Amino acid sequence: MRIALAIARKELSLYFTTPWAYGVFTAMVALSSFFFVGLLERFQQVQEMARRTSWSQLPEDFTAYRNLTDGVVVQLWGIVIIITLFVAPFLSMRLFAEEKRNKTFELLMTAPVRPIEIVLGKYLGGVGIICATLGLTLVFPVVLSAFGKADSGTALEWSTVLLGYGGILMWGATCMAVGMFISALTESQMLAAFLTFAVLLPWMLLSGVAQGAEEPARSVLMYLSFDAQLQNLLKGILDVKSFVFFASVIVFSLVLTHRTVEARRWVS
Repeated sequence: MRIALAIARKELSLYFTTPWAYGVFTAMVALSSFFFVGLLERFQQVQEMARRTSWSQLPEDFTAYRNLTDGVVVQLWGIVIIITLFVAPFLSMRLFAEEKRNKTFELLMTAPVRPIEIVLGKYLGGVGIICATLGLTLVFPVVLSAFGKADSGTALEWSTVLLGYGGILMWGATCMAVGMFISALTESQMLAAFLTFAVLLPWMLLSGVAQGAEEPARSVLMYLSFDAQLQNLLKGILDVKSFVFFASVIVFSLVLTHRTVEARRWVS
């Protein structure tokens, strides 16, 4: 584990010396800020409509705007998940593909390091950078908590906010695991990013396909859908099955990556 942690530290230092990481940070902050302002304006508009009339006369969908947690943060987390779908492939693409392109992968394979340590080290480094990226979005609930007001005295339900954020981190870690496996298959970083996105997007949209399917296929597709697994967590509902699902996808991706790296070592 000591070697894996050393590789993880090296990966993190490499990330922070490349323009890619800062480009991704900027994109995450810019996009999430844009949508945060839009959600806040919408929240204020609905609150004003409710003051002029009453909540009972507004459409049922507007009940989410009764508080900042459901009206702004829960919806913002849903948008951050979509942004992560586009951002994660660019962070995971270099994990192995860059080593292959620079011809340093063969040197790594001849070093006295076990494949499992390489895989875990690179994955932990990747998880570290995705956590840093997603961590930037925590500023929004902090701002709401500092300046927002509510009749209950607490602007946000932090249990809901943090559980939703935990779901986002699991989602980010899953994206990195899938992306790392695909990165181990090619030496082209852009191809790795494209294939990762091509895998994650349909996987996310499985819930839409499930709506038109018959049982038992519908239940299976709903269970396999990233989107369906994240919904309860975003709403602050602790669903252990969702954490088990994401952990299973992560472990499965790491096992596939390990087998790929191990096979490459035998070839070398």
